[in-house]
Amino acid sequence: MTVPTTFMDEELNRMKREGLYGNIRTLESPQGATVKIGGKDYLNLCSNNYLGFANDPRVCEKAKETIDRYGVGPGAVRTIAGTMDIHLELERKLAKFKGAEAAITFQSGFCANLAVIPTLTDDGDLIFSDSLNHASIIDASRLSKAKVVRYEHSNMDDLRAKIKSNAGPGKKLLITDGVFSMDGDIARLPEIVAIAEESGVMVAVDDAHGEGVLGKGGRGIVDHFGLHGRVDVEIGTMSKAFGVMGGIVAGSATLVDFLRQKARTNLFSSALTVPDVAANLAAVEIMEAGDEAVKKLWSNGDLLKAELKARGFDVGKSETPITPVIIGEAQAAKDFSARLFENGVFATAIVFPTVPKGTARIRAMVSAAHSEEDLKRGIEAFVKVGKEMGIVQ
Repeated sequence: MTVPTTFMDEELNRMKREGLYGNIRTLESPQGATVKIGGKDYLNLCSNNYLGFANDPRVCEKAKETIDRYGVGPGAVRTIAGTMDIHLELERKLAKFKGAEAAITFQSGFCANLAVIPTLTDDGDLIFSDSLNHASIIDASRLSKAKVVRYEHSNMDDLRAKIKSNAGPGKKLLITDGVFSMDGDIARLPEIVAIAEESGVMVAVDDAHGEGVLGKGGRGIVDHFGLHGRVDVEIGTMSKAFGVMGGIVAGSATLVDFLRQKARTNLFSSALTVPDVAANLAAVEIMEAGDEAVKKLWSNGDLLKAELKARGFDVGKSETPITPVIIGEAQAAKDFSARLFENGVFATAIVFPTVPKGTARIRAMVSAAHSEEDLKRGIEAFVKVGKEMGIVQ
């Protein structure tokens, strides 16, 4: 006897009526400035491939060479038989790159948050979480037995008040995104750290959209603000600027040892695959060698934001290359995305629950792989569709 699925059909139909049902397109090419979909080439403005490494020949070649030596799969979890010398090499390089004592890798950035938050907190503890933190932070906090206290987004007065009103026994962990991915704004990390130090609160920052973007040569938000040694836990991902897959946690040697022994995503899920490890090694080596890609990323982001704003679009208050183009209602954003696609631009609509209702948007994501001509083509398409829909004059 099968379980009735009526509730699934009802929910899917509701999502379609409210413009919340996602149309997932399939790529037939590598990630790059352009991608092939349905046999046609489209300007790609919705990938997190910040530095263009997802199809960089140096990254691809490193993966191929390493597969020939080690095979493909790790064969086990890290604590049984899944730790290879290349895993440790990558972790040493990441620790050096981040300016931390040690680092540990996980299968994804999501898994890194699942490793950190429930492992560092327990029943009777407190988690202070920015109200716009990523879903992986929210879900990892739910898995812990700690009480979660949300503070208003980047509101330091509210954070200070929440910490003060929740004084008492137990460990306290404050966690924030480094770069908030939907709006592109940067966490007020120096103030956060100062408040936490006053109150004896551990600080963790999820730098998924800061890795490869902020700091010297893309070393992240802690480097950007010169806060080395004052942030307890740096969490990141290698699925964005690194162009590959995998999660990072960097910090003290004690923290990393603690996570190796106790984090469930290290104990009960197989290790990062050989090609992922190799490709990430290549990405780190390229970033260590120079910051040309990071500079190009920022130049492209500045150009796109300035030009779209000058043409009347609402691009929010982004402080990074992330360019949110606020449309408003979910269906309007989906219609805008569909019309962009008709004009050769792949830029996906972001709607509730990813962003609040009434703030649906096209989140335009540039890459170091884009040329100025690519971006001008994209801007022309935005303006054409914007005029057709009455969003700009």
